[in-house]
Amino acid sequence: MLIAYSYLEATLSRFIFFVLMVLALAGCEAANNNEGATATVEPATATAPLPSPAPAATATPEPVTLPEPPARTVMVHLFEWTWPDIALECENFLGPAGYVAVQVSPPQEHLVAPGQPWWQRYQPVSYQLVSRSGDRAQFAEMVERCAAVGVDVYVDAVINHMSGMEEGVGSAGTAFTHYEYPGLYSFDDFYHCGLAANDDIAHYRDAEMVRTCELLNLADLDLGQEDVRAKVVGYLSDLLSLGVAGFRIDAAKHMYPDQIATILSQLPGEPYIFQEVIEGAGEPITADEYTSIGDVAEFGYGQELSRVFRQGTIARLRDLGESALLLPSTEAVVFVDNHDNQRGHGSGGGVLTHEDGALYELGVVFMLAYPYGYPRVMSSYTFENGDQGPPALEDGSTDPVYDSGEDEPDCFDGWVCEHRWGPIAGMVGFHNFTSPNLFISDWWDNGSDQIAFGRGDAGFVVINRSEVELSRTFQTSMAPGEYCNVIEGALVVEENRLSCTVPTITVDESGQAEISVAPMRAAALHVGARE
Repeated sequence: MLIAYSYLEATLSRFIFFVLMVLALAGCEAANNNEGATATVEPATATAPLPSPAPAATATPEPVTLPEPPARTVMVHLFEWTWPDIALECENFLGPAGYVAVQVSPPQEHLVAPGQPWWQRYQPVSYQLVSRSGDRAQFAEMVERCAAVGVDVYVDAVINHMSGMEEGVGSAGTAFTHYEYPGLYSFDDFYHCGLAANDDIAHYRDAEMVRTCELLNLADLDLGQEDVRAKVVGYLSDLLSLGVAGFRIDAAKHMYPDQIATILSQLPGEPYIFQEVIEGAGEPITADEYTSIGDVAEFGYGQELSRVFRQGTIARLRDLGESALLLPSTEAVVFVDNHDNQRGHGSGGGVLTHEDGALYELGVVFMLAYPYGYPRVMSSYTFENGDQGPPALEDGSTDPVYDSGEDEPDCFDGWVCEHRWGPIAGMVGFHNFTSPNLFISDWWDNGSDQIAFGRGDAGFVVINRSEVELSRTFQTSMAPGEYCNVIEGALVVEENRLSCTVPTITVDESGQAEISVAPMRAAALHVGARE
């Protein structure tokens, strides 16, 4: 038994030894098969198959927008337009076209005369804001909507006088007589000059007569009285509280400058002021008496412009801004025509008007190209006589420029809308973009009726007043590039790039441009209309 047990023990030991050897050899083989594997092992998260790279995202290009001018520098007079129409025009056209301000007709209650002539607006009855153009709420809304698109409102302020009628009823229903305006003015609030028959101005050689006697029987307010001035201050302050940005002072020539200055000094803020002062040969009252108060309407500018364009001698306009006969540029409001002189009133007659067609167009193009004064574009209606009021409906109310629900105005038939004429609208941008360069460069003329000039590196214009085509290579100071002729078309955004709506004008590396201009047309290019 002992021998058997010893044999079994020995056999079991050998078996265990064999198993251990097999396991050891198996371990060595496994180790040999994985030799070096430990140098490349990475975390399990890194060993998962990687997804295919995502395609690179396509960058969304920045939207292209039209260039912004350095300043807005041109106003327009929407003569006799209603307040709702002006609000729409600010939004639809004036703002986008770059106009800085709109002059509106007098907003106060006015005389209602037989046939409703235009001049009834210039005969106040009270300072209620109820007129042919609309009521107070409509006026306030118009001012707010225009301001929202960058267009200021300038009010035509009639503060020299009241009505010239012996009696009547105003547009808000106020009954009045010549020197009695209920709750506002009475007989002693007016000048009664005693210098001429019926207290009317007999001639313009006496400054006191011009300023204290009656203009065409209009009851002349005595602005030397503090309580009278206070009522005028109240009226103008009320308009400013509604957002009005400035005033045209009607008939300023018929008021003492110090009285106007006193009134304006009592207004809140700093409204823009320009004044109607029509100078006459040999008259004692001159425009420069009023320039310390504000700008002055320079009637001589439009008269000279009209004269040389009618004669065909536009080459003489090169030094127009330096003329001793005109106000300094910084003090002048300039215009080709206005509501008075296009009817032969207000030292008028002979000025270019919309009835002159292409000739008028060229005159306005020059005004907006030449660096002199603060330009005002006229927007008229057609008329057959000098008293005729605006287009009217059967009930006598003003025929709207915008028909109800329509986005486009009813222009060019009754309402003339010169401010929308292509060459004029295009030159508003020219004036805005060239405004930093208040000088003339690269002047050329043929000695008579063809001219061209630049505004440094900001713009260049060619005006052909002749009956033959003008075609030549002009030297400019413009940077090389492709420019729109803003007389014929405009710069627009098309497929997210800037593009001209008409063939471009090329300025080469030397600043030269080949330009052809048809008879009685113009061409203009500026830095704000470049592809």
